Amino acid sequence: MAAPTDTGVTRRQMLVAGGTFAGYALGVEKVLAQAIKTDTDGLVAGDQPVPVGGVTVPVYEARPAAGKDHPIVLVISEIWGVHEYVKDTARRFAKAGYYAVAPELFVREGGVGHMTNIQEILKIVLGQKREQTLGDIKATVDWAKKRPNVKADRVGVTGFCWGGGATIQVAASNPDVKAAVAWYGPPGRPFQSAGGPVTGFDVAKDVKAAFLGLSGENDKSPTPADARKFGEMVKHHNPNVEIVVYPGAGHAFHADYRPSYNKAAADDGWKRCVAWFDKHLKA
Repeated sequence: MAAPTDTGVTRRQMLVAGGTFAGYALGVEKVLAQAIKTDTDGLVAGDQPVPVGGVTVPVYEARPAAGKDHPIVLVISEIWGVHEYVKDTARRFAKAGYYAVAPELFVREGGVGHMTNIQEILKIVLGQKREQTLGDIKATVDWAKKRPNVKADRVGVTGFCWGGGATIQVAASNPDVKAAVAWYGPPGRPFQSAGGPVTGFDVAKDVKAAFLGLSGENDKSPTPADARKFGEMVKHHNPNVEIVVYPGAGHAFHADYRPSYNKAAADDGWKRCVAWFDKHLKA
């Protein structure tokens, strides 16, 4: 058996994860000086293994070192996997009083952090079965409920880009989720399943969690029209819905390591996101 690292994940598992735990994924754009860096002062943070059906899914967790009853926030990455930006976002939630956990959802395919060809990455990400994605996420949530000082009955989910679309799917399928924040998650993007493709529009009727959608006016996926349409579909049966479209912002406006970063929209979106979770998970 491979020896575990001091993070609890074996060296082999780290390699299989494709380097996504070694910093910024190789496939992302050059990291900019504006990238926010959140320290671990007052936090417990690091990599951990989650066994799922014979496969070890690496996750990154961050939580306050003190206190108890911290609500759980599941952080779902973009197509690049769990790179440094995603880890930093988890630490930001921990600083806000949450237990945050980010699963590496592409580990079965060898990970994507070492890849530089976007088409190869998309082949893995878009070809992944919905059942597998939701199963790994559910297993991560179930594992997180048993972590120290968490409030197991208060679970939220958030995600960015592809992760925003996955956030919709999770909010529609996991009854443990009480609140969801989707950052520019395209509801029209299909997730492949055994029964055929499933879009966010298809599952809007099943979203019972309090839902906040954050999008950019200049985005093409999702378009503002699609973001608002999805919100109206959910509102037919769920009054706890808010859709915010930021003027002048494009896709990935929260991604502070990319040229798409829009500080005004990102700062306001973050405040709304944390306030949403505070209202629905801490109250």
